[in-house]
Amino acid sequence: MCGRRYPGMWGLADPLRALFRHRRFTDVVTVVCIVMYLLSLLVDPGSIFRSRGLFNVFAPSSQALLALGATGALPIHAGRWWTLLTAIYLHGDVFHILFNLLWIRQLGPAVEELYGPARTVVIFTVAGVAGFALSNAVGIPLTVGASGSIFGLLGAMVAYGRRRGGTFGSMVLRQYGTWALILFLLGFVMASVNNYAHAGGFLGGLLAGFVLSLAEHRTERGVEQLGAAVCLLLTAISFGLAFWTAFT
Repeated sequence: MCGRRYPGMWGLADPLRALFRHRRFTDVVTVVCIVMYLLSLLVDPGSIFRSRGLFNVFAPSSQALLALGATGALPIHAGRWWTLLTAIYLHGDVFHILFNLLWIRQLGPAVEELYGPARTVVIFTVAGVAGFALSNAVGIPLTVGASGSIFGLLGAMVAYGRRRGGTFGSMVLRQYGTWALILFLLGFVMASVNNYAHAGGFLGGLLAGFVLSLAEHRTERGVEQLGAAVCLLLTAISFGLAFWTAFT
């Protein structure tokens, strides 16, 4: 009747709109990261009391992180493809998760406002996978953290500034480009920082930011909401595979 090939996205349009209207993705990421961090401590409680220095306070053991879905050349070589997604939500110590969550809480709402919530899910997921894919390709044996996705959010903001243009676009480009450069340079002076994941995540977010539509140009379509739902479903399946592998 309406002339569309798939009216209402096969009936999924309304549920998808409701999903991304009532749940801020930034809050979901925050909760999942905290839950997975606490779980990684509970898997091997003895790791809490093993002193590894000031910047490794309350650090989960490598065995616990590996069991819950840490990625790297070793897990990928073993066929654990799902770790490209699960490792985004795992962290190596209390300072690691606090630092990353502060940046997620800072950048997430800005990206959601300028791109839309569903597109933000795609950017965050694609950037995290791209960062770990590059890191694994160069042979980093074991790695975790949301910093690749965080750099992806920065990349998306840089893409927005370039596409938007004008005074506002230039301000966005300058501010977020400077943040990305400073954080990337800091990675070279801080220990145990995966700069390959940062670079891959930034490039993934930058590319997604150029490909996806801006919220001010077009409201999110059903296909974009479906893409975000697929990202969430793949992440949920990946955690299911991680738990199945770890506890069976």
